[in-house]
Amino acid sequence: MKKIGVVLSGCGVRDGSEIHEAVLTLLAIDQCGAEALCMAPDTEFTETNHLTMEETGARRNVLVESARIARGNIRNIKDIKATDLDGIILPGGFGAAKNLCDFAVKGAAATVQPEVSRLLREMATASKPIGAICIAPVVTAAVLGKDLAPTVTIGTDAGTSAEIEKCGAKHQDCPVTEFVVDKKNKLVSTPAYMLANSISEVYEGIGKCVREVVALS
Repeated sequence: MKKIGVVLSGCGVRDGSEIHEAVLTLLAIDQCGAEALCMAPDTEFTETNHLTMEETGARRNVLVESARIARGNIRNIKDIKATDLDGIILPGGFGAAKNLCDFAVKGAAATVQPEVSRLLREMATASKPIGAICIAPVVTAAVLGKDLAPTVTIGTDAGTSAEIEKCGAKHQDCPVTEFVVDKKNKLVSTPAYMLANSISEVYEGIGKCVREVVALS
């Protein structure tokens, strides 16, 4: 059975993984007959109240919060190597741009959490597929842009796509229910809630993205 890593960044769209995107990714992996291996970095982040959408001043742990989505079945990303996986997928949510890297603050000058960067580089070196959903392609662009110039999509947002291209990656516009695949670099991406008006649209795009990652693995 193929094993697909899922990199989570917390629990909640404003300060962690977008829950719909994360759960639909897990569902799609299961429907492909593959096994999901959830992981997250053991770091802290600032909490957002998802009712008021304002920061609370409290801090939470990315790994602990991500465990909520994974039903406790989760690993510290530092313990995972490319040899443990056939492919890897990063769901979106503001945590991808805030906790896995600091793109939300620094744009193209972003740095990526060291263990996330290490694993993505290992996967690319091993020619194993990487999937990125919603805003998560900014993470792959920040890690791999200068070396591989991969093609990714976050949908049609001009500002974000411009920052992605400053990282050395190429951006391709894409409708919400479709995906973009860079076959040379085995990098697959889909817009999800960067464009979606419904959870059904999100699932259509994520389903296609996940199936392509599994097929390339």
